Formats: sequence, structure tokens, C-alpha cells
Amino acid sequence: MTQQAAALQTYNNELVKCIEDLCSKRDELNRQIRLEEDEKERLQQDIRLLSEKLSRVNESMAQRLTTRANLDRTIAETEAAYAKILESSQSLLSVLKQEAGNLNKSPEQWKK
Repeated sequence: MTQQAAALQTYNNELVKCIEDLCSKRDELNRQIRLEEDEKERLQQDIRLLSEKLSRVNESMAQRLTTRANLDRTIAETEAAYAKILESSQSLLSVLKQEAGNLNKSPEQWKK
């Protein structure tokens, strides 16, 4: 019977050791899970912050694009109006030169 008791004690010790090893592995796994949960939470927070920042940048960019389109339109209209002013100035200058040439003629030449 002592041999059986010794064998039973050996099995018991091995069983306890196996259970302790399993508990140790479970504890390590729990530690790793907590670390990953913490990392997951940090990443989710980063995603929220980046999403908010992206939204603000998109809004700002949309406003700037609208402003640029308005400026482009204003510049185009101004350049067109300036071109008309230049054309009118050239016409006016041509007429003035012609009239000035006529004024330089003698009264006899005016009749011609």
C-alpha cells in the first residue's frame, strides 16, 4: 500500500504541477490580453482624433477651394474688363492722334 500511496502522491504532485503551469499560462495570457485591450483603446482613440482632424481639414479645404474659385472668377472678370479698357484706350488714342493731326493742318487744308 505504501507503494500505491507513493505513486498516488507522485501523480498528485504532477497533477498539481500541471494545474499550476496551466494557471501560469492563463495568467500570462490574461496579461497579454490586457495589454492588447489597452493598445486597442489607444488605437481607437487615435482613430477618433484623426477622424476629427480629417473632418476639420476637409472643411477648411472646401472653404479654401470655394474662395479660390471665387478669386479665379474675379481675376478672370477683372482681366477681361481691363482688356476692354485697353482696347478703348487704343481707340481713343487713335482718334485723338487723328484729331490732333487735323488740328495741325492749315485752315485751307481743313476744307479738303
